[in-house]
Amino acid sequence: MQRMTALFSAALLTAGLMAVQAHAQDAAQDPAADPQQQPQAAAPAQDFSDDQLQQFADASQDIAVISQEYTERLHAAEDEQTQQEVRMEANDKMVEVVEDSGLDVDTFNAIGHAIQQDPELMQRVQQMAEQS
Repeated sequence: MQRMTALFSAALLTAGLMAVQAHAQDAAQDPAADPQQQPQAAAPAQDFSDDQLQQFADASQDIAVISQEYTERLHAAEDEQTQQEVRMEANDKMVEVVEDSGLDVDTFNAIGHAIQQDPELMQRVQQMAEQS
């Protein structure tokens, strides 16, 4: 569950980077996120290969679409149980996209956190996304 919530959080960040509507990010965040994930966000930036960054950029575009689709479904959910089911289904799809891109979830999340801390890296990933 921690892994999926972390991916969902990274996906929301990515969706913002890829110019998805800002309100989608606010609506889909899970307030019950595990506080143990916070040390991961503070991890030092790693060196990522161009291939990894390209895989991240490609997966991010697909995840942005999934995020927007599931955010709409989350808004339509009538109760907490349904919202949780929508979140879990979205996470499953996002994990599949990441793994299909050739990255593992931890690397995807690490790149997501690194671009938060490094504006130059963020710009580089955005350029890769625009070129693909």
